[in-house]
Amino acid sequence: MEKVRAKKNLGQHFLKDLSIARRIVASLPVDTPTPVLEIGPGMGVLTQYLLENPNVDLKVVELDGESVRYLQKNFPKLEGRIIPADFLKLRLEDYFPSKFCIIGNYPYNISSQIFFKLLEYREQVPVLTGMVQKEVAERIASKEGSKAYGILSVLLQAYYDIEYLFTVDERVFDPPPKVKSAVIRLTRNNVTDIGCDETLFKRVVKTAFNQRRKTLRNSLRPILKPETPTQDDIFGKRPEQLSVREFIDLTNRLGNFVVS
Repeated sequence: MEKVRAKKNLGQHFLKDLSIARRIVASLPVDTPTPVLEIGPGMGVLTQYLLENPNVDLKVVELDGESVRYLQKNFPKLEGRIIPADFLKLRLEDYFPSKFCIIGNYPYNISSQIFFKLLEYREQVPVLTGMVQKEVAERIASKEGSKAYGILSVLLQAYYDIEYLFTVDERVFDPPPKVKSAVIRLTRNNVTDIGCDETLFKRVVKTAFNQRRKTLRNSLRPILKPETPTQDDIFGKRPEQLSVREFIDLTNRLGNFVVS
């Protein structure tokens, strides 16, 4: 088996530039023995360099059966380390009882879902690095006041420091995607308690951005009781104008006025 056929329904675009693969692997700081999960290894362009690092205790998760067979044939070091499954459906604690890092050329069609799952495991994942669509990377890294700023920006920045590392041209993939890509790194910050009800925080942020062109006074109306005081200036702002801290403060203010 010489090559895996890229499957559109799995969002596969195989990186063929080895210098970029090395840069992505180098973006994962592993100076001591560290469990690492690679998502969607495909034909192993990152895997080959991860296996060279003696501090990387590697497992890979791959949904595509053809890729699994390719990896089994070409990377004997992966014996017993391949999880043939859908990452989004995995109970990660079954494979990683303690902390672990994540890396990958993430499938374009599930990249946002990967980051939402990261939030569920934020106490176990100190670092995630890898490649996504440029648009997604910009969305995650952008600050308030930017058009790209949104739900992922706020929720991830509450718990992670975000670094947009570099842009990747579409011509270094087979097949080339229709968009540029980017490498991004998320490093867990020291926040263990953001200072508000986390479930409500997530609900407020999602509701606000679901109608991002409206002011908060209008976009949050579906979840607020009729008697909610919304005269303050903050309710005249649009969601992209609020910092993470302001969303936390807003969540605390709304605590007793949200419809359960």
